[in-house]
Amino acid sequence: MDLALMDPYGTNPGPIDGSVLYDQEKHVSSAVWDGQERGALRCHEHTSKLDQWTLTEKQIEFVDQAGFGYLRLIPAISLDNPLISALVERWRRETNTFHLNVGEMTVTLKDVALLLGLAIDGEPVIGITHTTCNSVCERYLGRAPESSYTSGGMVKLSWLKEFFSYCPEDAPLEVIECHTRAYLLYLVGSTIFSTTTGNKVPVMYLPLFENFDLCGKYAWGSAALAFLYRALGNASLRSQSTISGCLTLLQCWSYFHLNIGRPKLNTDSMHDRFPLVLSWKGKQSGPTTNRDVVFYRKALDSLKSCDVEWLPYRNMDSTVIPEDIKSNLILGRSKTMLICFDKAERHLPNRCLRQYGMFQSIPEDVQRWERKSRGVDGGVDLSGKMESEINEWLERRFHIVEGDDGADESDYMQWYLRITRKFVGRPISLSSEFQRTNAGLREIARMADTFSTNGLDEEQVDLISSIRTIAHECLRDQVGGPYIVSATPQIEVGKRIRGKERVRRKGTGKRLRKDDPAQYIAASEDDQSQYCGATVRVEQLPLHQLHREEDHSQLCPVDNEVTGLDMINGDGEGENMQLCNADIGFDHSELSHEAGGEGNAELIHAVVKVDDTQLFEATGKINDSQLCDVMNEVKDSQFSDSAKVVDSQICDATNEVGDSALPHVTSESDRQTSKVEAEVVPESSLETPQDIAQQSKCSVVV
Repeated sequence: MDLALMDPYGTNPGPIDGSVLYDQEKHVSSAVWDGQERGALRCHEHTSKLDQWTLTEKQIEFVDQAGFGYLRLIPAISLDNPLISALVERWRRETNTFHLNVGEMTVTLKDVALLLGLAIDGEPVIGITHTTCNSVCERYLGRAPESSYTSGGMVKLSWLKEFFSYCPEDAPLEVIECHTRAYLLYLVGSTIFSTTTGNKVPVMYLPLFENFDLCGKYAWGSAALAFLYRALGNASLRSQSTISGCLTLLQCWSYFHLNIGRPKLNTDSMHDRFPLVLSWKGKQSGPTTNRDVVFYRKALDSLKSCDVEWLPYRNMDSTVIPEDIKSNLILGRSKTMLICFDKAERHLPNRCLRQYGMFQSIPEDVQRWERKSRGVDGGVDLSGKMESEINEWLERRFHIVEGDDGADESDYMQWYLRITRKFVGRPISLSSEFQRTNAGLREIARMADTFSTNGLDEEQVDLISSIRTIAHECLRDQVGGPYIVSATPQIEVGKRIRGKERVRRKGTGKRLRKDDPAQYIAASEDDQSQYCGATVRVEQLPLHQLHREEDHSQLCPVDNEVTGLDMINGDGEGENMQLCNADIGFDHSELSHEAGGEGNAELIHAVVKVDDTQLFEATGKINDSQLCDVMNEVKDSQFSDSAKVVDSQICDATNEVGDSALPHVTSESDRQTSKVEAEVVPESSLETPQDIAQQSKCSVVV
């Protein structure tokens, strides 16, 4: 009931109660809601060359002792960047969970153990930081890298591969150990601890590989999850464009739990092997084209219970799970702190009880904690700086969460919908919302202007006056100010885009052709107040100018209701001339002008295409007694006013709009002609082809 009162139209994306998601303004979902798309994230994993390492039998034995025998078996899996990016938009660093329409979910310690085969129990992965590589590499690898291969306390993966990817069978034991440590550093640096700094890995992990038996006693699985949690939290911020960590784990977790973008399971004998990531080995089958971030975002926004598999491992053959992994799966329900050197993240299974086959109750508040970063001083032992986090990890077996058989999940969902972010993408496009809001404001203003105040007391009259003032101020702020042309230094000319809806977005990873200037322009909320959701390409637009004297024409938004295709609207009388741009972003196109003689009329031919199809054509005539004054000067790719009017001249454009073409205005003078060709490319997050097709009216000003 409270939810309905606070959000009567069901369009508030949330959170309505900000006590849980207190960092909403920093989150990428706020930017997306404002129309600021960032495209697909750049996903950093460096697994493509792992198979180029040749390990001897002794090396494989050492790798198994160190606890990475199963991780070594996982091949490079093609990453679905748009899917990962859409999942990141649903990740909340306040709770370390995905906030979906059906409730919270997360990657748990149990998932890490089963999917990667890494130990989730043992000593915390922590040690001494380093700011240089030479001494550490010399000690544990037997040689130091050249300066071109290092960056602070990090070494390039290419150096490790170049000098250690092949170890002779008859090499001394010390050499075999050095080659194995180099492989382990390469393995963790390209998978579970991949960074966004390129193909580099911190050398601080090397001392943990000194003794392979002791190395196998570390909780590498919990460290991998801490690293992934931190990477997801950073990538969920609106300012970020990259993500690192074990993205193979994230993607395969999604495949097991969510029926979104899921390829078919491998049906050969591999699917019965451990670790379970091998179930998705091989080339993905099924349609993947045109599955961009928006596609997956809409799928997650409309996620249903039938699309969620809460217990994906219940039907698996338990005999394939190694005993040492199986015996520690209980820690998958431990409410504890996960540690990976400077990174400490909370593991909160109490928020995702349905992933353990339990009823979900309302969880307790999340305790805020400071996310610490690695110290810059070399030789710093982080154990002393993270004493409280380590103590919490040491008590992990005393904090196993239990379910409540009497929990009412309807109470949980009612609470959850108040504290979560329900939508990432807008259910209604920005252009439609603008039109609807603008129409509502005009109706309010009209009612306030015509409302009779007879018989009302002074307070009621003041209230009506305030409503009138506010409505008119809002309308004036939206469409009444002067039109400000972008100060872009250069206006480019490009070839038309052919075919249906070809939208170039930032971060898609697709290379743009030199002759294709189409770019995705993310508009801020302030920009969108004056535009109406369509991107317009103006090509080879010569603007002919008639030099007059005295008054100047003006370019400004038209003060009336516009639609997504009301690109040019003229209702000028006397000396007023207006050019309306309703939420239209102009791609850079060249504009040219030429001067016309006095008394000459102008023939302007405007042809606008949407998906290579003409929508409207209107023909208007300008009488002999009327002069059309078009005064625009474009110099060095910038707009400026240089128009003058002689005598009293009246511009009257009469438009007749048909059902199948855009305005065509003809004057009776044939001395000068110009043609305008523009393409309307729907902006993916603002305007759909259906929205554009429904627009039925367009007017022209000359």
